[in-house]
This record gives sequence, structure tokens and C-alpha cells, in this order.
Amino acid sequence: MKLVLIGIQGSGKSTQGNLLSKHLKIPYLSTGHIFRSIAKEKTKLGKQVKVLMSSGLLIPDDLTIKIVNSYLSRPEYKNGYILDGFPRTLTQAKKFINNVDKVVYIEIPDKEALWRIAYRDDNRNDNTVKAVIKRIELFHKHTEPVIAYYTDQKKIVSVDGTKNIEEVSKEIFKSLGKQLVRNHLATWEQKRKSIIAIVGMSGSGKTEAAEHYKKIGLPIISFSNVINSHIDENKLKHTEEIHHQLRKDFRKKFGMEAMAVLSKEEIEKTLEKHNTVVIEGLYSWEEFLYLKKHFSEVKIYLLALFTNKSLRYKRVSKRSYRTELAVGEERDIHELTDLNKGPTIAFADFVIKNNFSKEGLYNMLDDVYRRIYFA
Repeated sequence: MKLVLIGIQGSGKSTQGNLLSKHLKIPYLSTGHIFRSIAKEKTKLGKQVKVLMSSGLLIPDDLTIKIVNSYLSRPEYKNGYILDGFPRTLTQAKKFINNVDKVVYIEIPDKEALWRIAYRDDNRNDNTVKAVIKRIELFHKHTEPVIAYYTDQKKIVSVDGTKNIEEVSKEIFKSLGKQLVRNHLATWEQKRKSIIAIVGMSGSGKTEAAEHYKKIGLPIISFSNVINSHIDENKLKHTEEIHHQLRKDFRKKFGMEAMAVLSKEEIEKTLEKHNTVVIEGLYSWEEFLYLKKHFSEVKIYLLALFTNKSLRYKRVSKRSYRTELAVGEERDIHELTDLNKGPTIAFADFVIKNNFSKEGLYNMLDDVYRRIYFA
């Protein structure tokens, strides 16, 4: 099968392309990735592509067609492909030598696309606001005629890209035809309830990871908020001393698994409505064991975030919330020993190194979720 994914930047083509690739067992090819790789090369072509992309302009048709056809002539694409980002113009569509079976148009409003891209903060040189707005304008001008072109050929299917990843995936799969649905759709159903417990040292990006999962439609339960909410409701200050004392008081009453005990009812209710729940801020090994015991029918995954110490300290020092909490090795030692956080990190099912761009973090988080969802 030969598929083309069309949509403005931020519509989720990459995520859906990777999902389709996994279950149709055909390779996914993003022309955006190809051109970004070329732009990094110290060549005449690399410099040309870099200037065009940084300006938000399209790569010339003849050059784009030549590069894409060159890639698709490789043996791995012989039995099909999922193509993202091409064709972008009517000329490209008409000159494209490969037959296309279906074209999936993932629709989202312009404002949604801009919000998603701004949220990424992925440090890409071509993701300035000006460049992104320019690409959206070019999409409407040059790519919408491509959609009309494939519509006339009865090859286009449109899906609502504002839904969460799971819903968009199902809609795409169902649109591909009865035969595909019969052969593959059953494998897309999540077979088991699961909990993704995010662990890591302060400043490693746990809140950022939880916010990303929330954005793609997963419910979040924050163990950290048990203490934060208590402090805010009682108009106390977020100091290391108060945090330490409250955690100590809770654990004196409920044991080292206190945050899991206090969140148990919320987890149960959330799992009644959702297949996957994300826990932000799981600390102790005892909390993990408590979840294993009381949610024995649920698969629990530990997702550890690792960030170099200097970068973690820098992130924590820039927080606008809980600014009076300690920063540095003393706090690290307290978390690893007194809070017994070390074993949850060491025993993690997945480890993500979060030293780089947010786009990289989000891509790795999406990969973890896909592996869990289709396990």
C-alpha cells in the first residue's frame, strides 16, 4: 500500500505516520526530515535548503521531486510506503511517478497548529513564528489544490486531527477500507489497562512530560499535587522544610506509600473511563509496590527521565512556582535516600534522556506511549 499524509505543520502527521508504519509493516518517510538533514550538510545544496526552510519557503518542485523519487527507488520502499510532506504542490502531484492508493488529510485549524508548534519549543531553526505562518499560508495556497486533485481521483480521506492520538488513528484506519479494517483494526485495540508512572529527579522534566501526555488526551494524576494542594489550600509557603515535614507526616500516617494510598480512589475512577493513566511525580519504591499490589490487573510501567545535574539545577532555579525549594546535591541526596526515589529510577521500563530539545522529548514520549498502547 502507498499512502500519502497531508496536513499543515503540527497536525500530527509524524505521529500517525509512525503508527501506520508499525501496523501496516511498510516504511514511513518524512520529506521534512530528509530536507532538515540536507540543510545540516556543509554543501551548496545544504545551504540552499537551509535558507529556504528558515524563510518558510517551499523547496523548488523539480528538486523536491528528484529527491523524493530517489529515496522511493530504494529497495525498502518496493512494497509500499507512508509518505509525509509530499506532494505539496499540484505540479509535484502531477509529476509524481508512484501510484498512490490513498491520501489521508489530517485537518486542524490554523490557530491549533500555531499553538501546537509554539508549545513544542523544539529549537528548530525553521520554527520561528514568521516561518510557521508563512508555511501555513503556502499550505492554503499550494497544497489545498493537491487535496482537490486527489479528491477528484477519489483517493482522499479526511480525518479530524484535533482529537487525541488514539481517536485519530482509529479514524484513519477505518477510512482505509474494509479489508484493512478486517485484517488490522483488531490489533489496534489496547488489550490491557496500563499506568505510566513518570519518575526522575527534580528538574528532569516530569511535569513537562505529563503536560505533553495530557495534551494528547491522556488523564494525569499528580502525586506531587497531594502536598502542593495541601500547602496552597492552607496558604503555607513552599519551603523545603514544610514540604519535608508534610511528606513525613503523611508517611507517618500512611507509610512510605502515602501518595499512592491518598491517590488510590482517583486512580480507580480514572481507570474506569480510560485505558491508560499517567502518574506524575511517583517517588518511592513503596508507592510502586502499592500500585502493583492494589492494581494487579493493570500493567504498570515506570518511565524515568534523566537529565544532567547542571541542567536540572538550572531548570529548577528558573521555576516561578515553589521557588523557595532547595536546589542542588543536598536535595538530590534527600530524594534518593529519605524519599527512596532511587529504586524507581533504577527499575524503570523506559529511560528518556532529556538533555536536548522539547521536540526530541515529545518524540520519545510518543514512542513510549505507542509501545505501551500496542504492547
